[in-house]
Amino acid sequence: MARELQHLPVRLIAAADIHLTLVPPWNEASISDAVGKLGSVAGRFGEFVLEFRHVGYGPEPRRPRFLWAECAAGPDLAQLRAALLQAFGQTDERPFRPHVTLARLRGNGAAIARKCPIDRELAMAQRIGSVELLQSPAPGESGYKLLAALPFGAGPEPATGPNGV
Repeated sequence: MARELQHLPVRLIAAADIHLTLVPPWNEASISDAVGKLGSVAGRFGEFVLEFRHVGYGPEPRRPRFLWAECAAGPDLAQLRAALLQAFGQTDERPFRPHVTLARLRGNGAAIARKCPIDRELAMAQRIGSVELLQSPAPGESGYKLLAALPFGAGPEPATGPNGV
């Protein structure tokens, strides 16, 4: 869908970088502590289905900055997000609008949206079986770095000694 915009001033998001952000970006002092917190949350949740309902420009139709696919904010997703925010001592007062960004608009987003109107209902679903910790790329660069992927329902790995106990 975003390829329709290639001839316009946009930055398409690489397929490998498309993700759903549940906790706003922050600087974590200890990656191992962050992985431990994620593991404690992931262990309490089971797999669920993420439903994509709409693709269009956002977040504000009059001044769009992105082309995005919006997801249904079902109870599984909302509870997972709340647990992650609590685990990391974060708050986010903004309304939760789960989405994946497909393209970032440069310059006049409203003009881009007029030249290439995209406003479609979707009926897509993706099974979600893990939560991941990603490192954002440096400013001006692309490519998120996967730091950890923690499957749902697994709980934290038990510590083992030299004899495996």
